[in-house]
Amino acid sequence: MIDILTQNLPVLIMIDWQQGFRDLDYWGQRNNPDAENNAARLLAHWRAHGGTVIHVQHGSTSPQSRLYPGQPGHDFEHFARPQNGEAVYGKNVNSGFIGTRLEADLRAADRTRLVICGISTDHCVNTTTRMAGNLGFDAILAADACFCFDRKLPDGRVFDAQLVHDVHLASLSGEFATILTTGQILSQVGHCD
Repeated sequence: MIDILTQNLPVLIMIDWQQGFRDLDYWGQRNNPDAENNAARLLAHWRAHGGTVIHVQHGSTSPQSRLYPGQPGHDFEHFARPQNGEAVYGKNVNSGFIGTRLEADLRAADRTRLVICGISTDHCVNTTTRMAGNLGFDAILAADACFCFDRKLPDGRVFDAQLVHDVHLASLSGEFATILTTGQILSQVGHCD
């Protein structure tokens, strides 16, 4: 359940910061090597100022996946491990809103402002952010606190991770979320403590 007393800051939603995404032999090349540091900066700010932090954790239904429950890759990255009763919502699809109580808990606490970061820009971050916008939440996506991987079409064409990242940010911008950097977010929320 979300703490209604920490409403000055938007809710920070940390999506799928899990160890399984380190395996580049499995996932392919990625962009934004600073994503973890930027997410850690957001998390540290929220914790230091008593903000609400929510963790979303992907549990694959495929036993071969790096994100299958019980596998080491399912575990949170060290910097992103939940603390002090921070809520964790487990999912097995691309949206943190499907099959979880995330929307119901946000509404019950009257929380409509969200800051989102995580992995990967084109999958779970994109889908959760789109749904947040469609559900009427005021979402901000931290562009430099998420990343994705190269993508390949069936015809063999490969799209660089940075291009994939940028295209997905562009498609979310304005219609579903406000796209800002970590620095911009921290400068805007700094006065809300």
